[in-house]
Amino acid sequence: MNRLISAHMTRLRRDKVFWLCLVTILVYAIAYMLNGCRQAAVLSEFSYTLDKYYFHFALTAGGFMAVFAGMFLGTEYSDRVIRNKVIAGHTRTAIYLSNFIVTFIASLAMLFTWIIGAMVGIPYLGPWEMDAGQLMVYLLVAVLFIAALSSIFTLVGSLSSNKAVTVIVTIILYLVMFLFSSMIYSSLMEPEMLNNLVFTGEGFEVDGQIPNPNYVSGAKRMVYEFINDFLPTSQGAQMAFVEIADPVRMMLSSVFITVSVTLCGLFFFHRKDIK
Repeated sequence: MNRLISAHMTRLRRDKVFWLCLVTILVYAIAYMLNGCRQAAVLSEFSYTLDKYYFHFALTAGGFMAVFAGMFLGTEYSDRVIRNKVIAGHTRTAIYLSNFIVTFIASLAMLFTWIIGAMVGIPYLGPWEMDAGQLMVYLLVAVLFIAALSSIFTLVGSLSSNKAVTVIVTIILYLVMFLFSSMIYSSLMEPEMLNNLVFTGEGFEVDGQIPNPNYVSGAKRMVYEFINDFLPTSQGAQMAFVEIADPVRMMLSSVFITVSVTLCGLFFFHRKDIK
């Protein structure tokens, strides 16, 4: 498998989509952080810190990963690379795992590009307010949910024989997960009580509070909270808004997704007819 990974890395260094993603992420990180600095200067009455902006990449990481994985892995079939690997005697397990490893490495490169680019905000906003231990927990959560997303995109890229289909499916799959995560997150953010507004001669006034019919409670809330910690896209949203409450459950969920999806992908890849 070392030869496969080495070949992948050589190809990765020459891959235009990969470098385009890195450049885009770097420019995006710098622009986003500088805009955050400007916002902090304009709204000086609010206490804006580096933490508020620094983890924003977690919210959009899956989008960049989906584009890269779809293009990179889709080429394996369109250029008959996988067929040649099988003919050369490489096992399907080694081929599949090498696909996952290179996807994960490329995704980590995207994460660290943001980490470096976003440091442009430190001179103005100062360092992180969270302590070193909490910062490391956030970064570990990011690494693990990126691994989970990499396993999902590797499954699609290794089982789809059509490059165009691979790209479309990876992007649509990410968007579906992102939208579903947004719905779950929005539901959990609904307040339990709402202000009861009444119209008087002087306009609208608050007359106590009333129960919010959209508030999620009981067993349903427990399920929503589990989903919110389980899905990689939901983890990204919590990280972006600096609202991680249960990092252990999030990390265990990412490990579970990575292992289970990889085993599932290996099972079907071994039975795929590679022409």
